[in-house]
Amino acid sequence: MTGGRLARRTGPLFLAAGVVTLEFAAAVTGFVASSLLPVVTADLDARDDLGLLIAGSTLGLFVALPVASRVLRRLGTRGTLAAGMVAYLGGLALAASARSAWMFALGQFSAGLASGLLAVFGVSAAIRHLDERLRIQVIAVSSAMWILPALVGPAATLGLERLVGWRWTLLLPVPFVLFGRLMVVRAAKGEPPEEGPPRPLARTLLVPLGAAGVVLGGGWWPLTIAGALVTVAGMIAILPEGTARLRPGTPAALGAMVLFAAGYFGADSLITVLLTSGFQVSLGRAAIVLGAAPLCWAVTSLVATRFTAARRFPAAGLGLTALGTAVLAIALAVGGSFAVVLVAWAVGGIGVGLAYPGLYIRATTAGPDGFTAAELATAVITAECLGQLLGRAIGGTLSSSGGLFASYVVFAVALLVSAYAARRAG
Repeated sequence: MTGGRLARRTGPLFLAAGVVTLEFAAAVTGFVASSLLPVVTADLDARDDLGLLIAGSTLGLFVALPVASRVLRRLGTRGTLAAGMVAYLGGLALAASARSAWMFALGQFSAGLASGLLAVFGVSAAIRHLDERLRIQVIAVSSAMWILPALVGPAATLGLERLVGWRWTLLLPVPFVLFGRLMVVRAAKGEPPEEGPPRPLARTLLVPLGAAGVVLGGGWWPLTIAGALVTVAGMIAILPEGTARLRPGTPAALGAMVLFAAGYFGADSLITVLLTSGFQVSLGRAAIVLGAAPLCWAVTSLVATRFTAARRFPAAGLGLTALGTAVLAIALAVGGSFAVVLVAWAVGGIGVGLAYPGLYIRATTAGPDGFTAAELATAVITAECLGQLLGRAIGGTLSSSGGLFASYVVFAVALLVSAYAARRAG
């Protein structure tokens, strides 16, 4: 009896620890991949295939999202976790031993596919087993997991690459991923998969098809726009009904997540370009601004979640981020200083820190809509990842044609509409 009560108490803690560890692993993976990209490109003589090197893991993730619920239903909990770990380790091994860009991309695709499957399982388990108070704390701590990799990740990665080479360095995230998965497996051991009506597969596969057009378009704007439109069509098929109309409740929260990701991550992706080309600032000083927003995001999230009113922060926080983004656009148009840009983008990060935990909770709470945990997990990951993809695609397309000011106006408007959607989420 005592053992049963202890298991009920420790199970959520193991799950929370696993989710946080996996977020840290995702941060390490991202910084390792971006830091090693120039080295991998040179070693594989893949300067003309840069899109392939970057796109593999992204496309794998987008293939995983529409099929994750089917895999869980077909293979069950243990089968999905086993298949995901085999695909992840096999994909990394293939990428690390690659002799061509295509082989590297295939390995990254397999690892991205596995990461998507395992992420849907982990998030859905958190939705089912963690109460709202613990979940919002886990979200805040997960955001803070990006601080250390952001500060030391690039330098540590390049130092390790000099010692053992990029192939072994690529395997650096594996221990963190394995530990995180072990915690999640222990917490969700023996859990039966959820039952729910599957969405039409053909329409949901429009997401990876459109994403391929966006990430492999090579900057050719007709293909980028066509890919974005196809991606949006697939996204509407995956997300719960009413998301595109910002129907009050969970659908509005998911719509706010898409718009937030498009506006914030789109603006973030062009910060260094804005500073170096628009304000003639050195790359070193631009990096200070680039790091200010995520640092403010992480610290503010940790503080904001201590307040019981954290659920009320999303609209105000997103409005604050929209204001910071608008200031960047105005400074670009009429002139501004480095200090103005630094403060504006730091304020944008504070706004995200206020908004994100509460918005994530709203987007992953079924309420009266009756969504399953697997549906909500797939939906929130889809909303955030595709919002990022679309924001960066829009920004890249506009800025490449000289429309950097227009890009930041679009990002500010997207964030403002996301604040409105967050209010409709309740």
